Amino acid sequence: MKTKSLFISAQEVNAGMLFITMGMMEILKRNLHRVAFFRPIISKKDKRDGDIDFILSRYGLDMDYEDCFGFDTEYVENMIASNKTNQLINELMHKFKKLENKYDFVLCEGIRRSFLSSNITFDVNMKIAQNFGSSYINVINAKEENAQEVYESVLIENATLMSQGCTHFATFINRLDDKKRQVLEKKLQGYDYTTYLLNEVEELSLLSIGDVIESLGAVPILLGDNDHTRSIRGVKVAALSLDNFLNHIEEDDLVIVPADRSEIILGLFGSLYSSAYPNISAIIFPFSMVAHPNIQKLISGLNKFNIPILSVPYDTYQTAKRLSEIHSRIRVNSHRKIALSLGLFNSNIDTKYIENKIETTQSSVMTPIMFEYKLFALASSNKKRIVLPESGDERILRAAEIILHRGVADVILIGNEDEVKEHYLKLGLDLSSATIIDNYMSPLRKEFTESFYNMRKHKGLTIEASNDAMLHVNYFATMMVQLGYADGMVSGAIHSTGDTIRPALQIIKTTPNVLVVSSVFFMCLDTKVLVYGDCAVNQDPDATTLADIAISSAKTAAAFSIEPKVAMLSYSTGESGTGADVDKVREATKIVREKAPDLPVEGPIQYDAAVNKSVARAKLPNSKVAGEASVLIFPDLNTGNNTYKAVQRSSGAVAIGPILQGLNKPVNDLSRGCLVSDIVNTIAITAIQAGQIL
Repeated sequence: MKTKSLFISAQEVNAGMLFITMGMMEILKRNLHRVAFFRPIISKKDKRDGDIDFILSRYGLDMDYEDCFGFDTEYVENMIASNKTNQLINELMHKFKKLENKYDFVLCEGIRRSFLSSNITFDVNMKIAQNFGSSYINVINAKEENAQEVYESVLIENATLMSQGCTHFATFINRLDDKKRQVLEKKLQGYDYTTYLLNEVEELSLLSIGDVIESLGAVPILLGDNDHTRSIRGVKVAALSLDNFLNHIEEDDLVIVPADRSEIILGLFGSLYSSAYPNISAIIFPFSMVAHPNIQKLISGLNKFNIPILSVPYDTYQTAKRLSEIHSRIRVNSHRKIALSLGLFNSNIDTKYIENKIETTQSSVMTPIMFEYKLFALASSNKKRIVLPESGDERILRAAEIILHRGVADVILIGNEDEVKEHYLKLGLDLSSATIIDNYMSPLRKEFTESFYNMRKHKGLTIEASNDAMLHVNYFATMMVQLGYADGMVSGAIHSTGDTIRPALQIIKTTPNVLVVSSVFFMCLDTKVLVYGDCAVNQDPDATTLADIAISSAKTAAAFSIEPKVAMLSYSTGESGTGADVDKVREATKIVREKAPDLPVEGPIQYDAAVNKSVARAKLPNSKVAGEASVLIFPDLNTGNNTYKAVQRSSGAVAIGPILQGLNKPVNDLSRGCLVSDIVNTIAITAIQAGQIL
């Protein structure tokens, strides 16, 4: 029997319960539209619960904060002490049932036993889950226990579950090292209950600058937009002279230094710009001090890289002591930790098995979040190598880190290895698992030069010009795709569309039976995803080309699990209009029907009749496409480009693209104004396209 609710619980602090909650929520949100999150008990009534705020914000749940929890610990303890446990359960049941009736699925998260009074002699979480009828997930922290102790904890937890009448869903053993994992794998062979083993990832337990600011009430003196997420691997107190202290700094250190130690401050900034020294994460000034105005002026003039600087009111000893007491947290803007967490979860968990055990009945609703998560899941299931030639762009590096940590694709960066490493380390990023290839020095350059020359010599290309072309990162990266050293390419953050597409047309060329390279945008509306084509490449296609774009766009839609129903758009619907423009669309529709007789297509048709069922009933009552179109083909670039931007800006739709189609191998173009999230989505889409090309 499939379950419509899950209850996640952990006994120990820092067991990684939110991490498991995130992984489960990802699975739910790529399958279901309306998912609720509920914590029956929270620790304090006067302080907002961090897990609730995180889940609401990250997953865009359609819920009010007050509906996401039952009662605070004080109320729960008083009710139990007054022998009103049954009344408490009934009150919680009332809140839970309201969510269960309103939403497709309810994901519950319990409270750790350590937050409750020791006078409570039973497991409140299990009792609540039993009454909710929720399948139970227990999370075990293996960090401080040996393998035998962890194994016994698993047996005890599951025996208790069974005795309480709870349905065991899965056990997650978290924070393992390799040795413990190997021992547990042997001990758990043949064990009847679903158990997943997850290794410790150091990065997830490291403090971030955001943790320091929140926990110590630190005041930012110098802080960039992306600095909150920088990791801190160690804490150093600058108590030595500069020449001696420099020998002790390590990568990603947080340095406590009084603001009047100008020579230390300047030395640390010098180390940032020197390839001979590590890059520290931040500087923190004790005593609420500020640096001398001349030092501030000097630092503010360093435009390329800077070290975040914070100030706290405590003395040096108190600052160091308080830092040692902080626990790391995952926040909504903790993009690195979120990516690492989800990559770890997906690489160790049988997500298909979990989907089969929970009630994830598919609906016609497809939200932007659902679509994005489906992209990641699809790309991760068949990991490909994507080359990114623009390694000098910070957005590319940040997107590459997310892709690598989430396990969406393998990444190849084009550039000088020392320069690329220096760049990403100064940004506080970890791209150690990326492959870096210098197109100037690579032995591949000779092979690429000869191959490109042989492809284009009939066009008058000389061997010297071919060699020069391979010095351009886009030509070199495109040749990597063509010759199988990479599976796809994403460029355009700092290059024009022409600079991205031209090498692809010359080297990769179009798919057989496809006339032109064209593009689509995935337009993610509130409850559905539409495919718009062509809004970026072909200016004024004739009828034959327009038909070709329509067929290519339908294939793209199908490749991303969008059932293609094609609307050939015009200012006229059906037979009501005449003129060269509408006749072109009418002819294109005829060609589509001849070339792809099984493809549902309607045209010419106006936009409102294509997507609105009531308008469709009035204008084309017998059409199988009108009112339900998922692929909308615009008659020219002017119409398509303006329409997608109007819809994007006026409705708040998420526009993903342009996605190129019709090439033998995938190459995709970015907008020069793209965000990191745009790059991440485009890389995922490129990886999916690469997995579908035989």
